Amino acid sequence: MSYTVGLVGKPSVGKSTFFNAATMNDVPEGAYPFTTIDPSVGEAYVRVPCAAPDFDETCTPDTGFCRDDERFVPIKLVDVAGLIPGAHEGAGLGNQFLTDLNEADVLVHVVDFSGKTDAEGEPTEDHDPREDIDFLEHELDMWYLDILERGIERYEGAYDKAETDIETELAEQMTAFRTNEDEIKRLIRRVGLGFEPEAWDEVHREELAREIRKETKPIVIAANKMDTPEAQENYAQIVDDPDYEHLTIVPASAHAEKALKSADENGVVEYTPGDDSFEIVGDVSDDQEAGLDQIAEFIGEYGGTGVQGALEDAFFDVLGMVAVFPGSSGGLGTADGKVLPDCFLLPEGSTTSDFAYHIHSDLGDGLLHGVDCRANRQIGSDHELSHRDVVELVTTN
Repeated sequence: MSYTVGLVGKPSVGKSTFFNAATMNDVPEGAYPFTTIDPSVGEAYVRVPCAAPDFDETCTPDTGFCRDDERFVPIKLVDVAGLIPGAHEGAGLGNQFLTDLNEADVLVHVVDFSGKTDAEGEPTEDHDPREDIDFLEHELDMWYLDILERGIERYEGAYDKAETDIETELAEQMTAFRTNEDEIKRLIRRVGLGFEPEAWDEVHREELAREIRKETKPIVIAANKMDTPEAQENYAQIVDDPDYEHLTIVPASAHAEKALKSADENGVVEYTPGDDSFEIVGDVSDDQEAGLDQIAEFIGEYGGTGVQGALEDAFFDVLGMVAVFPGSSGGLGTADGKVLPDCFLLPEGSTTSDFAYHIHSDLGDGLLHGVDCRANRQIGSDHELSHRDVVELVTTN
């Protein structure tokens, strides 16, 4: 679990319900501000079509699980403390929020699309979800701007500016955001600025801070409570609004996902997380059947509850991750008889060498070459891996 999804949002929007639905942890839920004070950390999953059936095998995972030929690969999910406007200035739990948020590689912003919670998380009517989407981006942008300004001050206070590049100073100042000199230089060019910050006005600095934030803290919107007519109406308007074309918006009902997982665990239904249907297999009351019928209608229309969808869009579409299985050209089984026990998530563009080092530094240091187990052919250490590759690592260690 080397990558982390940060679950964010204002109080009382169903964020803890979403976390519980994704992890089946028992985090307190409630329609009042700051139900979550300290960040909760759990194991959620993303789906990858299992590679074992391609070899007429059945996998035996060491981590996660496999169901209906779908491999559920564990990821780290952090439910960050409630956010309110002004967090970058320390309002509410702002300072704690920003500190906890910084470990996340991608954010899933849970938004109450029904419009029934105001900016502070209190009950209301007809609140525009766009305001919530905007306020999170604004808070993050202002946080980044504050740190960017400190880097500019360091550059301007340097003893010999001729020996210092602005991108070097900014990369050092913003190293906690996992950026680097080359990325900063590319983003300065993207917004059309020169490399002399004395010429950057306030608008330029805000624009650069926003671009760095978008690159290092990308966001997926989980449009929660989409099983209500108010949310569906708001969703139809917002996805057609050109101001939000830059965001991935996933219709979701955390309540429906949690209900289905609980019913599956109790033998009432058969449900694979992320599916757009389920089967009732146990005895249910008339009220329970009516509730399940409503859920069935919702997930049929929107292609699932959206909980798995939001996490998978965050990992595969936004972060651009690929899943790679360690295998063997002589058969997928390990020495102890397990079949494809592991599946690793790597950034798009990763090579055979990256894969080896990701598993263990000794494997990387001793790597000779890899073997593409599907094609049964040798691949070099600089070979770029694809999603669902099965690779044997040939190493001296």
